[in-house]
Amino acid sequence: MALIIRIDVDRPYGKQPFLRHLLSRLSSDFYFPKIEPLGYLKELRIILQMLNEIQARAYIFFRYCTLPSQSILELIGEGDHEIGLHLENSRSFDNFITEKNMLERHIGRSVLAVSKHGSGGAKYGFHHYAPYEPDKYIEWARQSRMKLFLGNLEDPSIRPSLDKTDFRAYPSAFWLEPAWRNTKVFTIDWLLSQAKRFDVVLLIHPDNVLADPVLTEAFKRIVLSLETRILE
Repeated sequence: MALIIRIDVDRPYGKQPFLRHLLSRLSSDFYFPKIEPLGYLKELRIILQMLNEIQARAYIFFRYCTLPSQSILELIGEGDHEIGLHLENSRSFDNFITEKNMLERHIGRSVLAVSKHGSGGAKYGFHHYAPYEPDKYIEWARQSRMKLFLGNLEDPSIRPSLDKTDFRAYPSAFWLEPAWRNTKVFTIDWLLSQAKRFDVVLLIHPDNVLADPVLTEAFKRIVLSLETRILE
């Protein structure tokens, strides 16, 4: 058993300082070029370099506004990481396929994993569909011959499901950021212990983790302590 790292790339330019936050909003709602000297995917680059140094593998989920640059794709290739779709406009199956095809055209290969941007309630931008409807995403992913869904529930003790087609659905994750985690029950020590007994999904957002030294150190401790894997 092992740790399954899920990296949701929500913001193209992060959220600090204010200028980068503004560029992230412009990119998400309208358009802004992907300019690496201005910090495009800066935090993701740091996380990937960290993982590559210790040969830890991860799933990286991208939105339309956070599509990987060539240098990010090279880091992903060096670390043998897996790219997934971070579904944003989930109003219909057609919207799902449009986003999937867009990502596949950009990276030049099939995408076999999907996650949902947002857990219901809050609307994150003009193009985002807020309701969280995991049963729909699982069915759509099966129809399009994907292999994995990583869900947004906040109880990491919930076990995954596996059907006769070998499609896996992990309904929940250990959210490293404490705003989405019961920190009294699901401690870092809990994760270190339980991930040796069964697969646990660790969910991070690079800009949040690197903005907080405590979270940064927790992430380092976790990935140095546990075996990570990509589901075959």
